[in-house]
Amino acid sequence: MSKVITVRGLEIGSGMPKIVAPLMGASPTEIVDGAKNLVGLSVDVVEWRADHFADICDTPSVLDVLADLRAALPHTPLLFTCRGKQEGGDKEISAADYTALNKAVAESGLADLIDVEIFSAGAMARQNIANIHAAQVLVVGSHHDFLRTPPAAEIVARLQMMQDMGADILKIAVMPAKAADVLTLLSAALEMSQNAKQPLCAISMSGLGTISRLAAGIFGSALTFGAAGTPSAPGQIPVEQLAKTIFLMHNA
Repeated sequence: MSKVITVRGLEIGSGMPKIVAPLMGASPTEIVDGAKNLVGLSVDVVEWRADHFADICDTPSVLDVLADLRAALPHTPLLFTCRGKQEGGDKEISAADYTALNKAVAESGLADLIDVEIFSAGAMARQNIANIHAAQVLVVGSHHDFLRTPPAAEIVARLQMMQDMGADILKIAVMPAKAADVLTLLSAALEMSQNAKQPLCAISMSGLGTISRLAAGIFGSALTFGAAGTPSAPGQIPVEQLAKTIFLMHNA
């Protein structure tokens, strides 16, 4: 059984899956207003998709927005994500710049969790994890495959690699071409959850994979992603609908 991670009083890995909502926006006003609109919704963790921010290459500006987000959501865990282009992000960013940005965010103390692309970051992934942990911030190890659903054994191996590299939460999202692909993802998630040392999040994207978001907890995922505005990935559904379905599934 995976261990429970507590972030600002939120237990990730126990009870129902926790709902993550992404914040998308190009300007500080869009981003902070979006955060304020989340107050009162069924959202457990807020993810700032900073790759959509127009000034992502200006670290002081990034930290200013983070400070405003922290003020707007003082008790909500914040996940900082700068998603690379090849994994569905909005902008190109070099491995060196990605690493420096994540380090600065971690050292600011404004984010509770930072997403690290385990495969896209290449050899720099381990350095990212080390830098973030040195600042006593948690790492969400991630991998996104928009082209296919790998075999179950490969999905498990990728999650295992994230764990072996020291990620605190393991996240994988894959694209299905047919219903059987969704079953492959769910089967791999269940298998990994039975032996994982860390909480995990396994997603089958697009409308075809929506069941993987709704039934996340049944198949071992501790987190699921929903939309409270612009979706950050295909297949996300509104957080209130997601919350109601999760509650029904866990209290039937």
